[in-house]
Amino acid sequence: MSPEPKPLVKILMGSDSDLPVMAEAARILEKIGVPYDLEVTSAHRSPERTAKIVESAVESGVKIFIAGAGAAAHLAGVIASHTVLPVLGVPLAATDLQGLDALLATAQMPAGIPVGTLAIGKAGAANAGWLACSILATSDPSLHQKLQEERRAMADAVGLKSAAAQGRLSELLGK
Repeated sequence: MSPEPKPLVKILMGSDSDLPVMAEAARILEKIGVPYDLEVTSAHRSPERTAKIVESAVESGVKIFIAGAGAAAHLAGVIASHTVLPVLGVPLAATDLQGLDALLATAQMPAGIPVGTLAIGKAGAANAGWLACSILATSDPSLHQKLQEERRAMADAVGLKSAAAQGRLSELLGK
């Protein structure tokens, strides 16, 4: 039995309640075939654990971090403070502000400690997965090819949907 490939992407989230959203990043990585792993850690409740996870991940060969958090949303920033590797932040809607607080906290990092900030919620998590694949594809021709094929498939699907919509319009108009 061959061993599991070492993760290239580490998905971290501030709470287990974030899993339904952050699973979107995992879904994209699975689809493209990029090895990853996922853990729960908190920038505020377990800062030492977070630092150890980042250090261990870097030592094991992780190339990119995806971090999802709501409210104060400092998980991505704390991760970025412990590594020079890319950190992709996914703001989550965890308060009455519906993720706007998390978006601002994730995007407004001090110069020199960047976090690539994605959209709030599931679309942001999915795009974090896509962006992680794109970053890795800069040095992996086979991954680059897979991404090109995915983009072609997306474009083809739009064409099929357009043709179907035209057919439905004709039916609705009684033509």
